[in-house]
Amino acid sequence: MITNAASRLGTSAYANDSIKELRPNWTPEDAKVVINAVYRHVLGNDYLMEAERLTALESLLTNGQITVRDFVRSVAKSELYKTKFLYPNFHTRVIELNFKHLLGRAPYDEAEVVEHLDRYQNEGFDADIDSYIDSAEYEANFGDATAPYYRGFDTKTGDRTVGFTRMFRLYRGYANSDRSQIEGNNSRLASELAQNSASAIVGASGGNEGWAYRPAKGSMTPRAFGRSSVGSTDRLYRVEVSSISLPRYPQVRRSNREYIVSYEDLSNTLQRISKMGGKVASITIA
Repeated sequence: MITNAASRLGTSAYANDSIKELRPNWTPEDAKVVINAVYRHVLGNDYLMEAERLTALESLLTNGQITVRDFVRSVAKSELYKTKFLYPNFHTRVIELNFKHLLGRAPYDEAEVVEHLDRYQNEGFDADIDSYIDSAEYEANFGDATAPYYRGFDTKTGDRTVGFTRMFRLYRGYANSDRSQIEGNNSRLASELAQNSASAIVGASGGNEGWAYRPAKGSMTPRAFGRSSVGSTDRLYRVEVSSISLPRYPQVRRSNREYIVSYEDLSNTLQRISKMGGKVASITIA
């Protein structure tokens, strides 16, 4: 277990997972397990449709014509990866995701981000991907046969402890994906990296009675629907919502909200949120 509070922090699923690698005399079934592990990790736990699978690359790995490292490199350079992570995001966010997907950790400092920004601008996206996968760090931790995994939760000799806390800003739980987080395509670590400060540990959204809640940048003032209705119980719930949009509202970059409601009003609140086009990110006890 990563910490004694793994269940509260949303890392239990990772803590109980095993490293996926192709050992000597591996079988096609072993290759299938590694392929799925690479998809899950490198694609940020995002849903992968059958038609999106890179079947030609899968065959090459299954037949032993390429290594796991080659497969990871090809997935990260694919149009599939670019469509999910490069094109929709600000590039500082792309670099955070590349660190997470390819090295299994968060950036340690702003210098690392700047280095990759410069390489991307001067040499292109593919060259930047190569710099992660051909690095001594990748070789030491994954080599040719191991699928990348979340190293950032295990602080070992030579690792910087600041990476542990920063991983919680990038990893939002096993049931979450890197394309469905409430903070959208904004950088998660830009402020902490610029100030050279440690990030606060924030548990996975919806995982633990409100302890995880962290408002997104530019979110609107919290409000309640029917908080004091007659006959209601004392228990209140916090509903964290993203993407609310109404025609009369001005166009803004962020439209996240938090509603505090009683149990009796919870159903009506969810119906109103749905009518406003909102997506419920979490429901926790307030």
